[in-house]
Amino acid sequence: MTTSSSRTLGEWFEAFDREAFRLETLDDYSQSGGVDAYQAFLAGEPQPESYKSADWVDTVRNITRAGKRIYRVHVLSRPLTPYLRFELGWGYHRNAAAGEEFFILDTTDRENPIPDAPDFWLFDGQTAGAMNYDGQGKYLGAEFPGPDRLSEFLAYRDTALAHAEPFAEWWAKHGE
Repeated sequence: MTTSSSRTLGEWFEAFDREAFRLETLDDYSQSGGVDAYQAFLAGEPQPESYKSADWVDTVRNITRAGKRIYRVHVLSRPLTPYLRFELGWGYHRNAAAGEEFFILDTTDRENPIPDAPDFWLFDGQTAGAMNYDGQGKYLGAEFPGPDRLSEFLAYRDTALAHAEPFAEWWAKHGE
């Protein structure tokens, strides 16, 4: 894969001008951060303070206070995995309070319109960072495809958004 960015994924969160879009396609990211919070969730314990005040919450808050948009679509089907119950029930609510927007593309009763889409971030509609994970949901890093593949990521984003619904509406109907 051709690298089209001299920045790391983390640096893009400080460098983008207007919007950062994320497509999530996995049912389990449990090895990629918030592991202690996930274990607390599974044990029925309250959210740890360290989870409530994680660095990501500050990142989201700083982005939205600067007038920039950060939003994502998660492709999923029901019943939710334990990890998705955690991510949506704790993580999405926490991040939404900081200004991040969430949408759900629920494929429970329909075909996935983007079955081969990878997880990725898209910054200002111009730079895609494809996310790599192992089979247990552990983040392995990001690659930046060349500009010749940008239209592919734009199409994934546009299709996902066209078939998704706002998280709050989806959660009101299907939240567990």
